[in-house]
Amino acid sequence: MKLQEKIKSWCKDEKFMSFAQERARKEVCEVAENHRIDPQYEELDEAFEYDDRYFTDQYQGIPEGGYNRLVEKLLEGSTVITSLSYQKLIAAFPNVAGKIIYSGAIDQFFDYNLGRLEYRSLQFEEEVIEEPDFQGQAVVNYCDEETPYTRIIEHKHFAGQQSRKTVITREYPEDWRPGKEPYYPINDERNMELYRKYLELAKDYPNIIFGGRLGEYRYYDMDDVIAAALEMARTAIKE
Repeated sequence: MKLQEKIKSWCKDEKFMSFAQERARKEVCEVAENHRIDPQYEELDEAFEYDDRYFTDQYQGIPEGGYNRLVEKLLEGSTVITSLSYQKLIAAFPNVAGKIIYSGAIDQFFDYNLGRLEYRSLQFEEEVIEEPDFQGQAVVNYCDEETPYTRIIEHKHFAGQQSRKTVITREYPEDWRPGKEPYYPINDERNMELYRKYLELAKDYPNIIFGGRLGEYRYYDMDDVIAAALEMARTAIKE
């Protein structure tokens, strides 16, 4: 069954509608009516099991020491300038490189002159618990309407850390507006049409590679975005 038809069938299922959180019902059932399915929903499927892993891939893991250490190693020996907009950087160093990778929002690059692309956002609430374990798993989802957050993440379980305390993060869904962190692109027809128009403008900048969730206006898991970055680098080197 095609994903769009599967989602439509879920939206007619009383068990699904009673189980799914109000916001999830709204998002999932609305996306079923779009001509384009948001890539994040490709992961949707029925699951009746006790697999407590974050994903279902056969091989899973995170960098030893976390992603911060990975990025630090990647940037070792490089000049890093932060808290400076791309436009100001190029104005100060017009010949900084022959090829430039831009991973910011593509509409922001063009100063939103065709309009703003839309996203869904999140709000995070962290808490230090004076106990060695809070929930026994890295992630527990909450689908009832009474609970305002959608999941709790207990970070130590990702890497099997041992400690007398634990840190949890509650994740709340939030409507995006300018100034909020853009997490999930809304790949409906209106936004995709606007994105295609920005892609046309990007053709005037052949030395700039637009990449990542914001630059490509698409949902990526970490493994997918790393694979895409490596392929993008191979293509750039050949050119």
